[in-house]
Amino acid sequence: MATAPKAVRYRAVRTFKRAHKSPLIFLERLPLEILMKMLSYLDVSALYTLSHVNKLFYQLANDNVLWEKIHKAEHRRKRNLKCDCTYELLQMMSRMELEDPPENFWKLLHLNSLIKYDMKKLKSNLGILNRHTGLPSRTKQVLRNLRVTWELTVSDKSGHKSTFEPSWCRFCETSVSLSWSGGGQLSDYKKISTLHLHGVRRIALNLPGLKTPGRRSLMLKLDMQAVAESMQIIGRDKLVELKLLQPGIIIGVWRRFVSLQDQSSVAFVMFTLHFHRLVERSTNENPLWYSSLEDPILKPISDDVDPEHGLHGYQLHVALNDTTCDIMSENFSQLFCRRADISDGLIRLSAISRSNPSQHSPLSGSVSLPWSCESLQGNVQNCCVLSVTLLDFCKGKFWCVGSAVSVQLQETPVCYDYDGEHFLILHQDSEGRVEIQLVTEQTRFVVVSLAVCVAVGKVNKHFGTSY
Repeated sequence: MATAPKAVRYRAVRTFKRAHKSPLIFLERLPLEILMKMLSYLDVSALYTLSHVNKLFYQLANDNVLWEKIHKAEHRRKRNLKCDCTYELLQMMSRMELEDPPENFWKLLHLNSLIKYDMKKLKSNLGILNRHTGLPSRTKQVLRNLRVTWELTVSDKSGHKSTFEPSWCRFCETSVSLSWSGGGQLSDYKKISTLHLHGVRRIALNLPGLKTPGRRSLMLKLDMQAVAESMQIIGRDKLVELKLLQPGIIIGVWRRFVSLQDQSSVAFVMFTLHFHRLVERSTNENPLWYSSLEDPILKPISDDVDPEHGLHGYQLHVALNDTTCDIMSENFSQLFCRRADISDGLIRLSAISRSNPSQHSPLSGSVSLPWSCESLQGNVQNCCVLSVTLLDFCKGKFWCVGSAVSVQLQETPVCYDYDGEHFLILHQDSEGRVEIQLVTEQTRFVVVSLAVCVAVGKVNKHFGTSY
C-alpha cells in the first residue's frame, strides 16, 4: 500500500506532459478539410507565422487555393491592387504545360502585388527634385517608407556563403553609407571570393520575432580576385587599416598588433551608395527573380548648330561628409571647357580656381571617417566620403560618384596667399576624375581648387559628338 501513491503521482505527471503537447497533436490529427477551413479565417500575417511551425503547416499555409482567395478578396477591397506580372506568369505556366499553378504561385503573386501597390503610392514623391542636386529630394523618406534595407552576402573560396544585415546605416545629403561587421565571421579577406549587395524590400506585416518577407534585388557583384591587385590603402588609425576595393567599397582590416591572426582579418565592410536611381536599384521591379539593374540606354543629345555642343552648361554639386554630417556642400553652375583645353582624353570643368581667392571655401569640420565594429570604434583621420553629381545642360544626370577618399599631402608649391601645407583629394575611375586641392589655415582646411575631368568618350556617347 505504500507504493500506490507514488504510482498515482507518476501517472499524473505523465498525463500533464501529454496535455502540454496535446493542442498541436490534436490539430495535426484533424482532417485536412477542417484544417484548411480554419486557416481560411487567418490573415496574411498569421498565415506567414504559421508556416514556420512545422513542415505540415508550412505546406498548408502556402496552399495555392488559400492564397488565391486572399489575393482576389484583397483585389476587390483595393481596386488599385494589380500585379503586372500576372500575365507573364500565366504565359510561363502555359509554356511549361502546367494545368495547376506551381507551388507558392498565388502567395508570391499576392506579396508582389502588395509591394507594387505601395510603390505606386510613394513613387510620386520621387518626382520632387532638389534644384541644387537634380536628385529626388525625398529619397531617404521613400526608402524608409518602402521598408528598404540592404544585405551583404559573402562567399569564400570553399563555396560557403554568409549573409549579413547592416550594422549601421547613415544618410547624408546625396548618399548613404552602410557598414557590415561580421562578428568574427569575416576572418580573412584573402579567402573571400565574391561580395553580393542586395537591396531588400520588406512587406509591412505584424510578425513579432520573425523577419518579414521581402524581395531581393541584386545591386552589385564584386569579384575579390579581380580587384586584389588594384586595392589601395586610403587611411589607418590605431586599430584598423582602410583598403579601397573599388570606388564606393572599402574594407577595414585589423592591424597586426590588434588581431591574433595575420593582417588580413576583416573588421568591417563599408559601402557608399549615391542617391542616383537608388530607389530603383534597391527595389528592382522584377517579381520572382532578381538581376542587376543597369542604367537605361539613352539616345544621344545631338545639336548640329552649336559648335561647342557638350562642352558647356554643366551643373555640379559636390559634398564631403564623415558619414554623419556634411563638411562641404557646394553647388556650381554653367561650367564649361573650351575645345582647345581638351587634353589627355579628358574634358576639364573647373569649379574653383586657385588663382581666384574669392572662390576659395573653408571646410566646416575636420576631415575624418568614423567607424564602429561590435564593441570597438574609431576615427580615421584625413579620410571622408565624396559625393559628386554632375548634370548636363538639360538638368539630366550625367555623372554620379559616391566613394570614400583620402587626403594626401602634396609638395608645397609657391603660394603667397597661404602658408600652410597643401593636400589633394583625388578620385578617378573609367569615366572621369575629381581633383580637390586644399591648404591648411589656422587648423582648418580651405578648398583652393576644384575640378571635374570627364572622359571624352563619355561626352561623345552622351551628346553624339566626336571630340
